[in-house]
Amino acid sequence: MKVESKHYRTVWYDKQTNIVSMINQIKLPFKFEVVHFHTHQETAEAIRNMTVRGAGAIGATAGFAMAQAFVELENQNKWDAARAIIEGTRPTAVNLFYATHKVYEAGLRSVIAAQDMAQDIADEDAEGCKLIGDFGNKLIKANHRILTHCNAGWLAFVDYGSALSPIYAAHNDGKRPFVYVDETRPRGQGARLTAWELFNNNVDHKIIADNAAAFYMAKGEIDLLITGADRIAGNGDVANKIGTLEKAILAKEFGIPFYVAAPFSTIDYNSSGGEVFEIEERSDDELLYHEGPDENNIICRIRMASPGSEGLNPAFDITPFKYITAFITEKGIIKPEKLKDYSTKK
Repeated sequence: MKVESKHYRTVWYDKQTNIVSMINQIKLPFKFEVVHFHTHQETAEAIRNMTVRGAGAIGATAGFAMAQAFVELENQNKWDAARAIIEGTRPTAVNLFYATHKVYEAGLRSVIAAQDMAQDIADEDAEGCKLIGDFGNKLIKANHRILTHCNAGWLAFVDYGSALSPIYAAHNDGKRPFVYVDETRPRGQGARLTAWELFNNNVDHKIIADNAAAFYMAKGEIDLLITGADRIAGNGDVANKIGTLEKAILAKEFGIPFYVAAPFSTIDYNSSGGEVFEIEERSDDELLYHEGPDENNIICRIRMASPGSEGLNPAFDITPFKYITAFITEKGIIKPEKLKDYSTKK
């Protein structure tokens, strides 16, 4: 995607210098900044603190971090320790483990093989998301009103995005989709990142409170929902940003199609159902505090909850497959009950 007429990927890797660069999503939408990481530890920390976020982007970054480790370190014990550091950053998104496994296995052959594999994973992510857009575009009619949750756009992947990729394709085809953007508390990925992306690509949209969706559904003002996914079980259960489950239940109640857009690298065929997923519990600071610029454009942090209270902050919830109309993938539109047909373990 383009920012101020220049094309960017969300994250990229220089094999010659062993430096991983990425767009700093913590600073968005108030400041566009590219940051650079010289070691696998620095890159792993960028995953943990959500400088980079989104399933595909996390996966590509983890692959690059694993490649950095093979360049930096000289024996398997140290490679194993580096892998443990990278895989310990975010426990739910399966793309992370997919990438570290692939790059680690390649690195056992050679450092160059590790670097090449990491780049291949990033390139495949971008190409897969482009295909998701092509297939998903067929589901969108002229002037369709679409609800999203969290950010599954270009910033959540290496390029194009998953849930937003069909919307971008429909917009480019002149279908004039309108997007209701869930704010997506507590980190505000919808209000901050999805809205920023749509604004920069001239897609018509409005930000709504997370609990306003039922109001618009009841008025008949939402035609379909598209979300991304951080992990998909073999049976079609989906782990995604907290709040996805309630949107899926609402969609079922109001007879609105609910689509999950995700590449196959997000599917965990080793998990029979969503009940086995580890759900990340993050700091309650994300819930109790907000950050944004003051009148002097200085980023400030303010508490917005009762000073004496603590919070609970699960990062994800599980949407059972029965609520999902279909998956939009790089291999086409697939019903949940058909996912097993695509397993390499058949």
